Amino acid sequence: MALAPAEQTSRVILVTGPSGAGRSTAINVLEDMGFEAIDNLPLSLLPRLLQGPQSARPLALGLDARNRDFSTNALIETIDQLGKWPGISAEIVYLDCRDDVLGQRFSATRRRHPLAPAEDPETGIAREKDLLVPIRGRADILIDTSDLSPHQLRDEVHRLLGRELGRSLAVTLNSFSYKRGLPRGLDVVLDVRFLRNPYWVAALRALDGRDPRVAEYVAQDPRFDEVFQHVLGLASILLPAYAAEGKAHLAIGFGCSGGQHRSVAICEMLGKKLADMGWPVSIRHREMERRTDPAPSGADTGLQDKDAQV
Repeated sequence: MALAPAEQTSRVILVTGPSGAGRSTAINVLEDMGFEAIDNLPLSLLPRLLQGPQSARPLALGLDARNRDFSTNALIETIDQLGKWPGISAEIVYLDCRDDVLGQRFSATRRRHPLAPAEDPETGIAREKDLLVPIRGRADILIDTSDLSPHQLRDEVHRLLGRELGRSLAVTLNSFSYKRGLPRGLDVVLDVRFLRNPYWVAALRALDGRDPRVAEYVAQDPRFDEVFQHVLGLASILLPAYAAEGKAHLAIGFGCSGGQHRSVAICEMLGKKLADMGWPVSIRHREMERRTDPAPSGADTGLQDKDAQV
């Protein structure tokens, strides 16, 4: 792909991922945010689009494996060319989703998978995910929509992409339970199960780490202060380094046994410290979100209606 030099920096976001993961939903959100949004753009038309008159708005492009000229190599080449181009600030956003949830979404809409029109959806899901493995590895931002409602996905897109060019990278602190495995997309993971557990205190068991009483109990562990200062120091080194490299988002995870007390308290305390240092911070408590979301991954999520068609 050969492009002529641009006079000013243009922000281009490439949005891709397996069918049914929420790509069309994300494109619609970006359009509402003021992006010039084009979904299902053939790769062969991208040079002509970027060589044309520059828009005052940033550009969001949805890329789909069903396009007639789509191939893994072609998209990798496009990403490489955009990365070298001085007038383009490009980001790759990959929307991922667990296979079982994708299957539920296709089942709910009763639509065929675009890569397996004469076979079952599971075959198409596996085929498409295998095709997209190299693209997923090149993503700047990874959003796992498996447990996200449409509202939560909209919030994620706003938080991660609704920033001005040149602004500090966004930081997400995630609490989780090891019983359910690691959340996808984490850059740094720390196990805090060595800290004293409020679960074994009857008065604290029903509370969570956002409660001052739980946070105080966790902080009274003799090892807490030293560990927390080391974690804060590590973050103070990593965040400027990643920002200098142009990274758009850093996800840090803290895991404990139930994802309710220790990991939540650490996220809340570290989030306040980083916010005081000027970093844009958001916090996600996975296990608590699952309890408050009535249908996080079922057939009524709303993500499948349109996105299962692509």
